[in-house]
Amino acid sequence: MKNPIFTGSAVALVTPFSADGSVNYEMLGQLLDMHLAKGTDAVVLCATSGESPVLSTDEYEKILQFGVKRIAGRIPVIAGAGSNSTAHALELCKTAEAVGADALLVVTPYYNKTSQNGLVAHYTYLADRVQKPIIIYNVPSRTGVNVKPETYKRLAEHPNINGVKEANGDISSVARTIALCADEFNIYSGNDDQTLPMLSLGGKGVISVFANCMPREMHDLCVSFLHGDTKKAAELEAKFLPLMDALFMDVNPIPVKEALRLMGIDCGICRLPLVEMDSAAKQKLAAVLKTYGLIQ
Repeated sequence: MKNPIFTGSAVALVTPFSADGSVNYEMLGQLLDMHLAKGTDAVVLCATSGESPVLSTDEYEKILQFGVKRIAGRIPVIAGAGSNSTAHALELCKTAEAVGADALLVVTPYYNKTSQNGLVAHYTYLADRVQKPIIIYNVPSRTGVNVKPETYKRLAEHPNINGVKEANGDISSVARTIALCADEFNIYSGNDDQTLPMLSLGGKGVISVFANCMPREMHDLCVSFLHGDTKKAAELEAKFLPLMDALFMDVNPIPVKEALRLMGIDCGICRLPLVEMDSAAKQKLAAVLKTYGLIQ
């Protein structure tokens, strides 16, 4: 049996930038303090929502160092450490390990899409060379490759491969993965709107974009289900589904950064090639935020 890295809600934290485009460490500290205060169960730094593709090597290391120091062991810090180059992914994993990250979130190779055998080779190569547990990140909509349940079964045999952030949108596939891997593989929802169904199948929680805006609510949704109050969990998911959807009306993390700005938490704009939402989309997002009392 493999113990989960965390149970409940992990925030896929945005990376705040200053007006000049540099990393805003003061705001990063405020965000981390907020999540500690509001019950977030783990924090993921430098992943997709953290704009990892546009971070320099130096920024990547410094963000992780800052986050590990600020969190100070109170909740797990998970480092985004994936690449379409196995060698580069290992470099990222080693950097994250060196600064004290608790686990590694490793996206499947993208663009140079590999086979299922290639996925096994890629993750086995990394897992053989790191000490921290690996969470696979499967997001076919971004990468063009999908991990099959039978491949997860093979990967789950490695002691350093702990589980998956599953964002393939296929609940039937998740059910098969859990049936094949049982307690040797921990599954986290990679889609906020599928948190409840994944928990109901045996998932351990969610790695959440929505939690950037409403950390306590996502924590409560997960904890309610895990503690047996399925009715409350279902009510919370239904209540917040419109906002979960709205945060993906444009390419992540463009909408969540705009939402935070509207809420008075200015994390700056995304780096190119991502651009700001148009005025109509901003108005639509603001209307959704108003329904939850997040803005006036």
